Amino acid sequence: MEQQFDAVLTGSDSEVNGIATRLESGAYEFNSLDGSLHLIIARDAEGRWERIAGSEPYFSGWIDELAEQIPKE
Repeated sequence: MEQQFDAVLTGSDSEVNGIATRLESGAYEFNSLDGSLHLIIARDAEGRWERIAGSEPYFSGWIDELAEQIPKE
């Protein structure tokens, strides 16, 4: 079952509202409501969150912003 939640990232001009979904792999995918931003993050071998795919350009801070909004299990 997919876990979805509302998420907000800080854009260059305003906030970017979207939906984040936990994928079966354990990665998280963010899709903005307006279709302007797509981001997938996952944990690396050391347990740190990293960007594995998404739209360009992107802000590196989005990785931490999205990770902070992931519900604690």
